[in-house]
Amino acid sequence: MSNKVIYAIYNDDDVLMNAVKQTRAAHHHIEEVFSPFPVHGLDKAMGIAPTRLAICAFIYGCIGITVATVMMNYIMIQDWPQDIGGKPSFSYVDNMPAFVPIMFEMTVFFAAHLMVITFYMRSRLWPFKQAENPDVRTTDDHFLMEVAVNNNEEELVSFFKKTGAVEVKVIDKH
Repeated sequence: MSNKVIYAIYNDDDVLMNAVKQTRAAHHHIEEVFSPFPVHGLDKAMGIAPTRLAICAFIYGCIGITVATVMMNYIMIQDWPQDIGGKPSFSYVDNMPAFVPIMFEMTVFFAAHLMVITFYMRSRLWPFKQAENPDVRTTDDHFLMEVAVNNNEEELVSFFKKTGAVEVKVIDKH
């Protein structure tokens, strides 16, 4: 099996979007698209499934409010109850209005921090990881579409030149 890929380089995001649509219509597999900025609608045009990060955020927020509730109940009611400002210390429910800011902050804290960790793990962005950018121009002003080659190298090169690519390279990945 060949490990060859085509790098089709574009200098306009509208041309890239049309090329992605044409490539998907021709049933070629797009491995990845590298872009210097987010292109609106590119994920939908590539057929990428919607992210489930929002579900994770909700779950992490629920964990945060649970930790806050258990922590405040233990610290302020069970472990060391104190009369602060005349508030009764024998029931969590009686003190709950005073605990709302803490519950809110812990919910946001857990959701935000665990979302960042989840994003980095899902994206495989580890500390000291080498960049996987195939062409340095994609950080400035060019767009690159990486497409797998399946014994149709010449056909793909001519196809991508017709889609408006300013440069088409065949690369042998190891």
